[in-house]
Amino acid sequence: MRLLSSRTNFKALWLVTFIFCGLSVTFWTRQCPEETQRTPVARGDRDYYDSDKPNPDDLPAIHAPPHHLSILTADSEQLNSNLANSDLANSNLGPGRHKYQPMECLINDEYSIECRRENDEVYVPFSFLEKYFEVSGRLAEYDGYDRFEWQHSYSKIYQPRGPYSPTGIFMSFENYNVEIRDRVKAISGLEGVPVSTQWGPDPYFYPIQIAQFGLSHYSKNLTEKEPRVTVFERGDGQVRARWESPGKLSQVESVSDKGCSCRVLQFSTDALPPGSGPTLMLGATSDQILSFHIKFSPSAVVSNVSVVVDTSYKKQYILHYTSSKELISARGTNIYYGLGPRADWSLVTRDLLCDLRKGVGLSNSKSVKKTKITIKRVSKVVLQGKGRISNITMATSSHIPQFFDAADWFVRNQDDGGGWPINVVRKLVDGMQELPPGWYSAMAQGQAMSTLTRAFGRTSDRRYLDAALRGTRPFRVPSENGGVLAVFMDRHRWYEEYPTTPSSFVLNGFIYSLIGLYDLQQAAPPGEGKEAAELFAEGMRSLKAMLPLYDTGAGTVYDLRHFMLGIAPNIARWDYHTTHVNLLQLLVSIDPDPVLAGTLRRWIGYTKGRRAKHN
Repeated sequence: MRLLSSRTNFKALWLVTFIFCGLSVTFWTRQCPEETQRTPVARGDRDYYDSDKPNPDDLPAIHAPPHHLSILTADSEQLNSNLANSDLANSNLGPGRHKYQPMECLINDEYSIECRRENDEVYVPFSFLEKYFEVSGRLAEYDGYDRFEWQHSYSKIYQPRGPYSPTGIFMSFENYNVEIRDRVKAISGLEGVPVSTQWGPDPYFYPIQIAQFGLSHYSKNLTEKEPRVTVFERGDGQVRARWESPGKLSQVESVSDKGCSCRVLQFSTDALPPGSGPTLMLGATSDQILSFHIKFSPSAVVSNVSVVVDTSYKKQYILHYTSSKELISARGTNIYYGLGPRADWSLVTRDLLCDLRKGVGLSNSKSVKKTKITIKRVSKVVLQGKGRISNITMATSSHIPQFFDAADWFVRNQDDGGGWPINVVRKLVDGMQELPPGWYSAMAQGQAMSTLTRAFGRTSDRRYLDAALRGTRPFRVPSENGGVLAVFMDRHRWYEEYPTTPSSFVLNGFIYSLIGLYDLQQAAPPGEGKEAAELFAEGMRSLKAMLPLYDTGAGTVYDLRHFMLGIAPNIARWDYHTTHVNLLQLLVSIDPDPVLAGTLRRWIGYTKGRRAKHN
């Protein structure tokens, strides 16, 4: 009987256990359904769940400090520990499953936003944090897992490739693409340099943009691989060019030219529709830098070198480079750039993609409309009017001719005062007098010097050096008298990017001017660079004394308007702050003064969220 009773109790125990397990599973399923069965949670619902989080140890190694791991990849043990100390610890949520609840966050007693709470932790939306603290972040995926990457500064600091050299790369300008800026109206066909709408809708030549255009191409030439170049026509019969002529009224032939002592291609046509005339078939080239030597005949009313391109818009556009003087115009799928009369031989270099986008995005406002149009194929070159042409080439890049377009512009357009006047009205801030057209900028003078000294270094042509030497003249003339010199507190000499009254003391423009003076000092033969050396030394003394005035303890200020006008400081955006850092990196490679080096380290730290100590 004892045995029978024991067996009966054992069976009853199994039955009770089975029923208990079944009920537990049913309850668990109702509380935490499988992810595939879970219905989306509406914004107004109260419960949020986070399950199946990846193990942070399984994530790929990323070069970021541990605190850059997002909430989505937080340590589940830490989260479980939080749960264990909360009221939710007694809930039916299992390991790895965490309950979130929406809650109101009151910001500065002014307004509310919706946040989420997990026990004693509150999570604020990053979309709010991004604007409130001016930080940036993005979701990135690694091996199927998401990671949130937080950056205190959205702008990049470029590490120098080596000690600065006046004949080498200019700062990080190999990363600049000046011609694609929306306030560059077009690249002038007459001059080969950018035409700006930086400070107004009417196009004008802005020396700072022109210098940056030249220095960027100079730097790209030193850092990029050799371009692929294809010659389609030399005019000497050595290249088997495929020319097609529409009829007897269009002629093209190889002739001897006395001007270049070589054989070139001569063309002559009657008036024809756009895109018609002797045609050179280019095949299926995808290279987008066109170069040719051209001499238009003055007997023709208008002559054109036209290029037909197939685009991502599934239609052809025709880029016309004409003998007119117009900057740019567009009529349907025909885009026109004036090269000028060009009665003598000259080289033309054009970025076809840039020209296409400027034409497609052409508007009457200050900014060119952004467009994503691309060139699929450059199919043919068409000639109209009368003239001679040679060396038709397509290439992946052609940086040096574009660099010399900028350097030659500075030689041709320097005035008797040694400067490159900026012919546009500029109003920096209320309380400072408006700058009328014709003002000088120390930044423009300095970057022009950096361009010209590099041109002199490549050619030994005195025209470039002499123009750079004359460029020092405005540095000795007070800004109120038309120069760029200001004096801070009757003691420290400063070279003004904007020669306002009262003075504005813009930091980045001043340092750019110092670099130009340094380049000239180093490039000039002994004795000729004395003036540049003195101006550079005076400027460096001022910079070391005044740098603390630009330090906010968490970033930098753009200028000293708060000191000069008694108004709020003009805090530098992160891209300007990193420009300050990049400029200091260059100066420290020239002069490793403790003041400069210490300031550089501190300003780099600000981009990582570090701040000066509190009292």
